[in-house]
Amino acid sequence: MKFHVLSIALTLLIGTLSFGQNSNIDHFKTNKGNLTIQPILHGSAVLTYKQKTIYVDPYGGSKLYKGLDAPDIILITDIHGDHLHQSTLDSLDISNAIFIVPQEVAKKLPETYKSKIIILNNGQAIHRFNFFIKAIPMYNLPETEDSRHPKGRGNGYVIDIDSEKRVYFSGDTEDIDEMRMLQNIDIAFICMNLPFTMSIDQAASAVLEFQPKIVYPYHYRGTEGLSDIEAFKKLITSENKQIEVRLKNWYPKD
Repeated sequence: MKFHVLSIALTLLIGTLSFGQNSNIDHFKTNKGNLTIQPILHGSAVLTYKQKTIYVDPYGGSKLYKGLDAPDIILITDIHGDHLHQSTLDSLDISNAIFIVPQEVAKKLPETYKSKIIILNNGQAIHRFNFFIKAIPMYNLPETEDSRHPKGRGNGYVIDIDSEKRVYFSGDTEDIDEMRMLQNIDIAFICMNLPFTMSIDQAASAVLEFQPKIVYPYHYRGTEGLSDIEAFKKLITSENKQIEVRLKNWYPKD
């Protein structure tokens, strides 16, 4: 009887532990602390380090953020609704958050947010908590007046975490020189959705040039559905096996 009770208890414990694990979350050990990165949806991700949490382009509604720590920093890359998603922002606990955004995003945020906003334009950088955050250009090629993403309007971001990890979020961009010239990137999130940003070939070409240690294809839903991220991975690994490509489920409902 005791063995039977113990067996049931052990089964419940294993089930609880399994339920509590999320295979979509990655953990990175550093000499100064542990970094966790959780893909959320499309171009949105959550980073946590030393009890400080960054939300990147929060999107998709509050249910996707249930159980996560409230943000200390919110980074927004662009004015489009899949990056600046006001209803999601309104549903989150942003009471202790600061917003780091480009000028054009700041103009569109509600007046009640104004005291929380730090404007960071291309090439500018700021240090907050254990993060040194630099705004990187993101734009379409060729540069035209009717471009979906003109240069200077939006930001990609490089987040230097305690001088331990350098994380890059491309935002909506093509394979621009400013991305190709990046150095010492540990983790890169690279968009690839036509006709808005890059093809998988453009994305792979850029990644092979700036050589991040780990790359996540993200923001890969376009007008024709999801980009072929398995093919993107093959393009990378066939040329440089030192670059690790991590494929995550960015579209759990698709």
